[in-house]
Amino acid sequence: MVYCPKCGKKNEEDAEFCSKCGTPLKTIKTKDTCSGPSEGYKDECFGLPHGGLIIGVIFGTLLIIIGISAILKIDIGYIIGPSMIIIIGILIIIGALYKATQK
Repeated sequence: MVYCPKCGKKNEEDAEFCSKCGTPLKTIKTKDTCSGPSEGYKDECFGLPHGGLIIGVIFGTLLIIIGISAILKIDIGYIIGPSMIIIIGILIIIGALYKATQK
């Protein structure tokens, strides 16, 4: 038997609402905010979901830079470092904007 939390009436075990006052008898699970980061948050990298995607973007961009420099016969030794810093900075900004819009 299930007792109504509002009026105390006995109800059947499988009852969803109180037969006397109509109060819902099944408790709704609420999000526990004290348990730490949610699973979705753990999968984020730079504030964006799926960190593997971010790594793919970084290495893909690096390969494009190397390919273009090989075609144009440009020395890329001084280009790669600053380019990677710019790319990582852009990703951090995108992540911050993404998190700001999620709140």
